[in-house]
Amino acid sequence: MNQHRRAFARLLLTTAALAATTGMACAQTAAAWPTKPVRVVVPYAPGGSSDTLGRVIAKHLSDVFKQTFVVENRGGAGGIIGSQLVARAEPDGYTLVVSGIGSHVVAPVDNPNAYDPIKDFTHIAILGGPPAVLAVNATLPIKDLAGFIAYAKSRPEGLSWGSPGQGTHAALIGEAFRAETGLNLVQISYKGANPAVADVAANQVPAAFTTLTTAAGNIRSGRLRAIAVTSSKRIAEFPDVPTFAELGYPRLVGTTWFSLSGPAGMNPALVDKLNAEVRRGLKTPAAVQELATQNMETFDWDVPTFNQYVKKEIDHWTPYVKEAAVAKK
Repeated sequence: MNQHRRAFARLLLTTAALAATTGMACAQTAAAWPTKPVRVVVPYAPGGSSDTLGRVIAKHLSDVFKQTFVVENRGGAGGIIGSQLVARAEPDGYTLVVSGIGSHVVAPVDNPNAYDPIKDFTHIAILGGPPAVLAVNATLPIKDLAGFIAYAKSRPEGLSWGSPGQGTHAALIGEAFRAETGLNLVQISYKGANPAVADVAANQVPAAFTTLTTAAGNIRSGRLRAIAVTSSKRIAEFPDVPTFAELGYPRLVGTTWFSLSGPAGMNPALVDKLNAEVRRGLKTPAAVQELATQNMETFDWDVPTFNQYVKKEIDHWTPYVKEAAVAKK
């Protein structure tokens, strides 16, 4: 019996020593990184919110680590092409992706064979993004959300609204609003937010659910009227525009968020190191000013909190994505 106890004790000591050695090795690897340029894949075209956030944080990381972080735009298939590239890369920290709700919540539901948004990636840090806004042509007799609902009900044939495209966060918000209110709202899907906003401003379409970043210029000029936003609190630039939550729609809260991820199996010490530096970078005066001009909301979350959020977003939006897919058929 004593021999078994001694053997078990030796096993425990060996296991503890191995864990300590592995932990030290991971810490040493993280401390040495990076020793060469880091590739940051943006799975969308240049000029959008993902590109802006990717470049803001890449510049900060380049400055801090004294190593080049190269932003590479690899758009296509709703973010799948660039994300697949990263999912298949070595998990050494030298290939990262600007992930987000489009590429890691919506796209995998529509294309389940592309990749698993949880198992195939290491989710490092949330960057933030713009909220969606319900905006109407300013010449319409719609002053608030109650007025919008009344206006829609007065049109039994249905009220058309523009979206940046099927599967976008703004489109999902619009469909969720339709489901919650029971209104007869007919989505017109555009190839991007800009043409949708342009048609509403020209009164070709009465309303749109789109990103606030895209609609802001026309709201400022008075061509569009903002009815409600999906942010967790009112936006500083538009303090008179209420949130959907305060108007009684708590499920319509969220941003078209983007984040930093890498291939599955990245060194946990390196992930923590990157997470801490991204959070610091988003608080720098330069980043705060840049993102504020685009009405982007940021979040100061550690790795576990962010990973819980990704899973929660997948659970929340998957039914709406599937419903939208059925509606397209």
